[in-house]
Amino acid sequence: MTDCPVPLAPTGAPPVPDHVPAELVLDTRFANGQAANDLPDPYTPTDILRDPAFPRIHYYPWPASGNQHGAWVVTRYEDIQRVYEDNDLFSTEGVAQFQRLAGETWPSIPLGIDPPDHSKYRKFLNPWFTPVAMKKMEPRIRAILAEMIGQFADRGEVDIAYDFGRVFPVRVFLDLMGFPFSMFDQFLAWEWDILHEPAIETKAAAVQGILAYLRGFIAEKQATADESLGSYIANGSIDGKLLTPEEVLGMTWFLWLGGLDTVASTISQMYRRLGMDPALQASIRNNPEIIPTAVEEFLRVQPLVNSGRKVKRDFIWHGVQIKAGDWVTVFNSSGNFDEAQFTDPHKFDAERKANRHFTLAGGIHLCLGAHLARRELRCLLDEWFRRIPEFRIKPDTDTTVTPGLLSIRNLPLEWQVDN
Repeated sequence: MTDCPVPLAPTGAPPVPDHVPAELVLDTRFANGQAANDLPDPYTPTDILRDPAFPRIHYYPWPASGNQHGAWVVTRYEDIQRVYEDNDLFSTEGVAQFQRLAGETWPSIPLGIDPPDHSKYRKFLNPWFTPVAMKKMEPRIRAILAEMIGQFADRGEVDIAYDFGRVFPVRVFLDLMGFPFSMFDQFLAWEWDILHEPAIETKAAAVQGILAYLRGFIAEKQATADESLGSYIANGSIDGKLLTPEEVLGMTWFLWLGGLDTVASTISQMYRRLGMDPALQASIRNNPEIIPTAVEEFLRVQPLVNSGRKVKRDFIWHGVQIKAGDWVTVFNSSGNFDEAQFTDPHKFDAERKANRHFTLAGGIHLCLGAHLARRELRCLLDEWFRRIPEFRIKPDTDTTVTPGLLSIRNLPLEWQVDN
C-alpha cells in the first residue's frame, strides 16, 4: 500500500468498523459523484482506481448507498459484476431506504427485495416497462418533445439542462404514474432534499412530506381507478391477493424516487458532450440509424449512480475480511471504463457493439425503467436533430460538471436561426 496512488481518508472522516484495516480507508470521494471538474471527459479521474497499485477493494468511510455509514468499494468490472449477480452473497435489503428517516420499516419494492420474492413484484410491474409497452408510449413521448422543442427551436437558444432536461423526462413519468403536473416543483424540491441535502433533519422532513402525499394519492386512485400505473399499483393484486398497504406504498415510493432525475442528469451530460463535439453531432445527424447505439454509449460514459449491496455472510475477498452486515458499494464510475471490458474506453464510439455497461445496474435488479430511459433518449435525439441545426455551448458558459446525479444545473446552448 505504500505505492497506492490515492491518499488515506483524512483526519475527521467518519469512524470505520474495527475489522477494517486502516491502510484501506481511502479518500475516493472524487469518484462518487461529489467532486466537480471541467474535463472534456469528467470521469477520467476514476482511471486511477484501476491502477495496478490501487487495491482491488478499499473502504469508503462516508455515507454511501443511501445509508448513514460507509462501505467497502470495488472498482473493477468483474468485481462489480459479482456484486450485482451473486444474490447468495449480496442483498439489496436496505438499499436506498430513505423512508427509515421517517420511521418507516417497509422496503422499497422491488429493489429492496431479494429472491425469491423479488421475482413476483418484478413480474407484476414488468408489463409497464417492456419494449412493447414503450412502443405504445412513444407517440406521447414524441408529442411532449415536439411541444417542448417547438417552444425554443426558433429562438436559437435554450438552457438544455434547466429548462428542458429537468422537465422532459419528469413530464413523461408524471403521465405514466398519473401524478398531476402541478406537483412538479414540489416533487423536485422533495427529491433534492432527500438525495442531496446533507442534514438528516432536512432529508427526514422531505421524506415525511412525500410519503404523506403518496398516501393521499394512493387513496384517490383506490377510490377512483384510472388507466395510470399509479392506479394499477394502488388496486393491484398478485396471485389473487390484493397488495397490502405497505406493498402499494413500497412500489409507489420506489418509482417516485427513481423516476425524477436520472434521465434529466443524463440529458445534461449528453448535451455537454455534443456541444463540445460538432463532429459527433454531424455523425448522429447524418446517420440517424446509429441513434440506438449512440444512446447506449452516452449511458456508458455517464454512469450516474454507484449502487450498494448488503453482505449476507462473512467471506474473504481479495485477501480482505468482509463480514456479514457490511456494505459493498460498486463504483460504476470506474467499472464502465475498465480496459479489460471496453476497448479504448474513453473513446466515444457511437456504434460500439456489445456495450454491457453498469449505468443501469445489473443482475436481477437491472433498472426497471431501463427501456423507458432508452426510449426517451432515442426519441429525443431523433426529434432534436430533425429540428435543431448544429449547436454549441454558449460562450463563457461554466461547463463544470459533477459526474453523478448532481450533473449540471445550467447549460445554455445556441444555434443559428434562418430568418
